[in-house]
Amino acid sequence: MNNFIELNNLSKFFVEKKTIKVLKKINYKFKLGKIYSIMGPSGSGKSTLLNIISLIDRPTHGSIKFQNNFIDFKNNQKNDLLRANNIGIIYQQDNLLTDFTALENVYLASLATGCLKEKALNKAKNILKKVGLFNRLNHFPNELSGGEKQRVSIARALINEPNIILADEPTGSLDKKTSLEIFKLLKKQINSKRLIIFATHNRFLANKSDCLLEMVDGNIKSTYARV
Repeated sequence: MNNFIELNNLSKFFVEKKTIKVLKKINYKFKLGKIYSIMGPSGSGKSTLLNIISLIDRPTHGSIKFQNNFIDFKNNQKNDLLRANNIGIIYQQDNLLTDFTALENVYLASLATGCLKEKALNKAKNILKKVGLFNRLNHFPNELSGGEKQRVSIARALINEPNIILADEPTGSLDKKTSLEIFKLLKKQINSKRLIIFATHNRFLANKSDCLLEMVDGNIKSTYARV
């Protein structure tokens, strides 16, 4: 199985009154068809790492390769298009547009890639049906439960059929039962052309991933991996 994402000596520093080294020379390879969990205390760099992989942030040093192609972090326009077409992002706080329905929140993500409205609407309806929300298409975020909002977020992340799904504490604000339901739904999205990386404080869920990565002193190490 080919490596789809490669991190090479990836470092991230923040300079305020002093230099804070959040990530330190990380080297790691992510493969398609697997779900990875990242654990570590608050401030350990989990979110920073996901932001760099999502091309929202850029490293201070080091490089990333997608499908053996180096990412040029200076080319914002190219990276924005790459993200829209290849990366789905799920946040702890759903980040849904409050003035738009569940359906609108999902199909707008497809319009961003140049998809025609009618096709985007049909895709959004189908995906919302797959995540169990077909009867909630026209409901606004404030009319949905926490679990339902995260299902909308998952649908939004999936609509452009990305190779990469990044989830930052996707169950952090949910109760235990709903967290497990959301994790099971997320894990169902794995296929031979996709990988998932999610950050979590929930060791129970982390242990259900294919590979558990622990953030230690600004780096990551594999603490558990299925063959």
